[in-house]
Amino acid sequence: MRIDYLITHAGEARVEMVGGNGLYAAVGAALWDVPVNVWACIGSNYPQAWLNKLPAQQIGIEGLIRLPTPQDHRTFFAYLPDGRRDDTNPAAHFARIGQPLPAALQDYIHSTPGQDDPHNYEPLALRPADWPEQWRSVTATSASATALNRSVQAVHLSPLALATHLHVPPRLRQLGVPQITLDPGERYMIPERRELIKQILPQVDVFLPSAMEIRSLFGTEANLEEAAVTLTKWGARWVVVKNGAKGVLLVNGRTQSITHFPAYHTTNDARITDVTGAGDSFCGGFMVGLAQTGKPAQAVAYGLVAASLVIEGYGALYALSRKSEAGTRLEKVKRDA
Repeated sequence: MRIDYLITHAGEARVEMVGGNGLYAAVGAALWDVPVNVWACIGSNYPQAWLNKLPAQQIGIEGLIRLPTPQDHRTFFAYLPDGRRDDTNPAAHFARIGQPLPAALQDYIHSTPGQDDPHNYEPLALRPADWPEQWRSVTATSASATALNRSVQAVHLSPLALATHLHVPPRLRQLGVPQITLDPGERYMIPERRELIKQILPQVDVFLPSAMEIRSLFGTEANLEEAAVTLTKWGARWVVVKNGAKGVLLVNGRTQSITHFPAYHTTNDARITDVTGAGDSFCGGFMVGLAQTGKPAQAVAYGLVAASLVIEGYGALYALSRKSEAGTRLEKVKRDA
């Protein structure tokens, strides 16, 4: 649950927007008319007015844990003309586009300090004991998001502290959660954390890294297919590699078969407005698709549609104004598969 500051590929600044991995994942799930809940820690300073808008969009907020102290919710991204994304040094990026640095970013370093520490939880990190009591009788959640009726059918863990990803999945299994998907934190997808990543993989049903994270772990020249197969050898049941405009790679851990899926949009599609949250919304859609069909290949279609709607506007909640289009786009993706 973040407050986003970003500079677009076109050099346009967008500041103080509602965002965060967990909220984008919840939006990707809520597009499919299932009740979704967000599970996250927020500081005393997080805007309540933003939260008040969510229940009307079928995103519950009873899983939020408001801490008694203010916390740093800032996230900064600069999208560069060559397609890369940088989340550091906002002063240089605002200078590059001839804009003054927002006062709120004066002391900003990056949004995930300490995320790769396996022994300590960040201030906003979730702990196993944070699972809400009312969800103990375990329909979809992203940890940021969960879809609920009488019981929790699925949990998606968005990028969080390494300690959270090590210790929360075993607790969810204890509680009887039948489906757990996980999107790793980019700070810990490094060679030095390889053995800890191997501990995470057997605890989840689907591991959903980005191509950038794969190359951070295996090297800049790594072959995505080979790296994804290696992750299955480390214990992943299914691996989904999100590769932006190049689409998605799905690997079956049992057979090590590989399937490629194209992105919904072509690279130069004029409808693409802001790619922030594309991967997270894909994960939310994938979570629902897997829970409803039981088939990862079909779940990818749900994820691709969710991401396609999110990137056609600004802000985490934009896609919900286009919810009526999700079913039509899903049929198109299935036809084109």
